[in-house]
Amino acid sequence: MRVLVATAVLVERDAVAAAFAPSAALEYAIPGATLSRVAPVESGPLVFDLLAAGVGPAAAAAATAAALTAAALNEQTDEQTDDRTSGPYDLVVSAGIGGGFQPEAPVGSLVLADEITAADLGAETADGFVPVTELGFGAVTHRPPESLVRAVAAVTGARTGAVLTVNTVTGSAERAAELRRRHPRALAEAMEGFGVAEAATAHGVPVLELRAVSNPVGPRDRAAWRIGDALAALTGAFGKLAPALESWNPHDR
Repeated sequence: MRVLVATAVLVERDAVAAAFAPSAALEYAIPGATLSRVAPVESGPLVFDLLAAGVGPAAAAAATAAALTAAALNEQTDEQTDDRTSGPYDLVVSAGIGGGFQPEAPVGSLVLADEITAADLGAETADGFVPVTELGFGAVTHRPPESLVRAVAAVTGARTGAVLTVNTVTGSAERAAELRRRHPRALAEAMEGFGVAEAATAHGVPVLELRAVSNPVGPRDRAAWRIGDALAALTGAFGKLAPALESWNPHDR
């Protein structure tokens, strides 16, 4: 099983990589990006390619699509070649730190998306915000495989709910309240999940989003941020993923 993990920045990518043996890492270039390949110890056929895709949904979508396309083009055609590091991906994971809606997702906790929703893709009207779907265009939500969400939540202890993708990070109580009013199941917000999900869906690959909460959603109070704790939680989560992924059937959506 091949898994592509897309983070926004290198420090998040390195936090994921820290869950694996350093000697197992191998970096290689694809057009416009570099992948870092790791494998859990005694993981059998499980391989992770880690990608620092950039900040925001557009950068995340572009880099994820590039990695998915490169993998598809490198699919092995020689039946005698047994190379688990080549060919299309079976799963894409959007991972990193993010803001948590209080009190449901406290700082330091893990949030696993059962829906990945673009919170500000749409139009402002005299009657309020209208999502792009109500304008007759595209989609604003992707839903990860239910069976995989259950399995990953069980091994990581992550809370499950909606994770919102925003272009502008929330910085006020008013904005936080408005997002919760429109998305009552929201547990966290970040900036890349929907872009990663768009690319994965275009390639027919299932997607997850896993976030470690570094700060409350609302007024920006740097004294309340716990980035180190969130990165450590992210490392811990990926250290527990292998059994859930190895037992999951990618065709069970």
